[in-house]
Amino acid sequence: MRSAATKSAAVRGTGPSMALYIHAVSDLKPGQQLVGRGPTAVTMERAADGVWVMRGGFPHRTMNVYFVAENGGGVTVFDAGIRTMTKHVREVGRIMGGINRVVLGHGHADHRGAAPGAGAPVWCHEAEREYAEADDPQPYFDLSKLPSWSKAGPVRLAYPYLLKGWDGGPVRIERTLKEGDSVAGFEVIHFPGHAPGQIGLWRARDRLGLVSDTFYTLDPTTGEFGHPRVAHVAFNHDHEQARASMRKLAAMDPETAWAGHAEPLTGDVRGQLETAAATT
Repeated sequence: MRSAATKSAAVRGTGPSMALYIHAVSDLKPGQQLVGRGPTAVTMERAADGVWVMRGGFPHRTMNVYFVAENGGGVTVFDAGIRTMTKHVREVGRIMGGINRVVLGHGHADHRGAAPGAGAPVWCHEAEREYAEADDPQPYFDLSKLPSWSKAGPVRLAYPYLLKGWDGGPVRIERTLKEGDSVAGFEVIHFPGHAPGQIGLWRARDRLGLVSDTFYTLDPTTGEFGHPRVAHVAFNHDHEQARASMRKLAAMDPETAWAGHAEPLTGDVRGQLETAAATT
């Protein structure tokens, strides 16, 4: 018979061994479990059939890393969050049968952060390799387009330090991908604009999209959550192409779309994305 503590720690769908590492916390959202302690702690929850999301980053845990179960055992990790999530990505992956590969949605500092230390081969789109392997993964950022101040503080001044702190450093890419490739039961879709080689993973049977930064549901200048929007112009390789990629995702008519940060889109996903592409 399991102890009460072990019962309270079990994570739905991840198997009984996960209870050894994850601890329940009463003030979390339903279905969420806490991994670790202190400011580097993350949460785990079931996002869809065979898919779990790890949320990290202090203080609001807006960095999303996805664990996709594979039929042959182990998981594919999609997007790699920030550097402080590394030990949790590695350990949760181990408990879930091992990380078979890390697939980068794109190579920005807050998406490759845990990849160098994950202990698994790293894949990305063929147009993203040069950035993922570079010291500076986002040389096209124009932080002068950020406001000097917002309710969050001196945004323009803070971002260089945030990016440096989030980054785990250059990643050696073992394999590149292109649109139409298959990974862990998902199809690779190219969503350029925010980054030249940004990709998402699409599963047709339940119209599920894991789409990295094809859209945001928070304002990166204030940290406020809200409606979907195009990534801020300061962070985009090609802003109009980013809008086009959002329209491309909308045309796929997702049932659920999970992004690289914050909350998923549900309900009228297509309508929300079309509105965002036209107005943000």
